[in-house]
Amino acid sequence: MSSQPTPVTGIRAALTLPVIVAALGYFVDIYDLVLFSIVRVPSLKALGLSGQDLIDQGVFLLNMQMAGMLIGGIIWGVLGDRQGRLKIMFGSIFLYSLANICNGMVSTLPAYAALRFLAGVGLAGELGAGITLVAEVLHKSVRGYGTMIVASIGVSGAILANIVAKSFDWRTAFYIGGVLGLLLLITRISVAESGMFRGMEGKNVAKGNFLALFTDRHRFGRYIHSILIGVPTWFVVGVLITFSPEFAKSLQVTGPVSAGNAVMFCYLGLVFGDLASGMLSQCLQSRKKVVLIFLGFTILGIAWYFVAFEVQPFYFYTICAFLGFGSGYWAIFVTVAAEQFGTNLRATVATTVPNFVRGMVVPITLMFQFCRQQLR
Repeated sequence: MSSQPTPVTGIRAALTLPVIVAALGYFVDIYDLVLFSIVRVPSLKALGLSGQDLIDQGVFLLNMQMAGMLIGGIIWGVLGDRQGRLKIMFGSIFLYSLANICNGMVSTLPAYAALRFLAGVGLAGELGAGITLVAEVLHKSVRGYGTMIVASIGVSGAILANIVAKSFDWRTAFYIGGVLGLLLLITRISVAESGMFRGMEGKNVAKGNFLALFTDRHRFGRYIHSILIGVPTWFVVGVLITFSPEFAKSLQVTGPVSAGNAVMFCYLGLVFGDLASGMLSQCLQSRKKVVLIFLGFTILGIAWYFVAFEVQPFYFYTICAFLGFGSGYWAIFVTVAAEQFGTNLRATVATTVPNFVRGMVVPITLMFQFCRQQLR
């Protein structure tokens, strides 16, 4: 009697080629996404800026990048549902890789802004396409492990960004990000398109209709709720971590605080947060409960951040790490959003939702600037 092969379960079942490639793609995505926050001060000083301009123009450039991600999220999401998940992964990686290489050559602020915008458009497609592909190639019983692998490997790209920024000139750091993206394209060649997407080809179904998200009250409600869930994470990253040197000075931290170290500690916390949220979602068999728990951690972390007066730098970085841990539901929340919609809208939702959340950094930072001026 021949024995049946034991089915592969758990994390091993989630370690498929699409998951590994999506994780590496998110790794490069995060490297490029946070690099500007790390090199903001030295790059702007190299362009002749100083003093208040380091904050004001830093906010402007960050907003240009996030505006690009907002627009790119819509473009790549619609194309992902109409043309396929893999095509937008290729296109987005190619665009942000070239933009980052060119970013290392800038000599004027307008050129810097234009390239951050283009890089933002490119960066917008990576996570949504990766999560959509993972959601469609993995069984629901191990999908939590898949997103855990993608997120925990991906966010560690911020740690590499800090190491590279400390070891090399800011221009070289941008070159390295661009080259990593182009090398990643080679790994995409052997990945097959989602079977669910291929099965939808030829069917008379409206694919990638972005406006359809707004024409039905219940569908619109699910979409808006998906976006609002993720907003706290980018208040943390876009304001508290990016401008941590300025906050540390106001909080009278006893030593210098660098944005690079704050980003590194935050994303180190994110690695463990993504691991914990992924494992917990599998144990509880509920991603929504996990999102609620980690939202609670995020609120506690924000409160802790603002009461940390006259602390030592390492203590301040510990708070940054806890904020990162609390924000470790990022990939889980994108997966929850993707699972709310059918195959014909899944890429549109999974790509636009995280980028609309990132795009919220624009009004958040504008509000931050306004409040900072009023409360001086």
